[in-house]
Amino acid sequence: MFYRPEEGHGLPHNPFNAIVTPRPIGWISTQDAAGGRNLAPYSFFNAVAYVPPQVMFASTGAKPDQDGTKDSVSNIRETGVFCVNIVEFSMLDAMNASSASLGKQEDEFAHAGLEALACETIKGFRVGGAPASLECKVTQIITLAGPANFAVFGEVTGVHMRDDCLVDGLFDVKKFKPLARLGYKDYTVVDDTFSLSRPDD
Repeated sequence: MFYRPEEGHGLPHNPFNAIVTPRPIGWISTQDAAGGRNLAPYSFFNAVAYVPPQVMFASTGAKPDQDGTKDSVSNIRETGVFCVNIVEFSMLDAMNASSASLGKQEDEFAHAGLEALACETIKGFRVGGAPASLECKVTQIITLAGPANFAVFGEVTGVHMRDDCLVDGLFDVKKFKPLARLGYKDYTVVDDTFSLSRPDD
């Protein structure tokens, strides 16, 4: 099968997200200039550089109570900071609850029954109990083609790792089983790993 996106795919559901998988989930916590908290999962998320450590996430679509975007991007524009929280399998229900379309004044931490802990290097909050959290200062927000598409890049200024996830000095994903996004309504979980050396190692 071949199709041109501008001409449509003719399938019951868009296959694009199912092709680009699995995708890590960035659980992005922000606050607005007045201190109102927000938490939302984004599967267009990844690490993009080592030195200095940098991450990105992309927001698509807009809310009627925001100016052409969603709460996360709006808050980052106001404050210049955000925090990426890593989602473990046991937090599936809370992550899903935080994706609800709530008003910009509503607190997703409270809605999902999550503890909000103060960040160390930025003004904001992280998800209590998350396997890891990355405090970030925004470096750039890029407007992408299409309506309400934005890519947010940030430099990591602080790293939190849950103690039980460190094994012999390594951050062990098998200790918390990270959740990943597939296509449609599908997810997967990392519960096994293997090692592979590069030819030049």
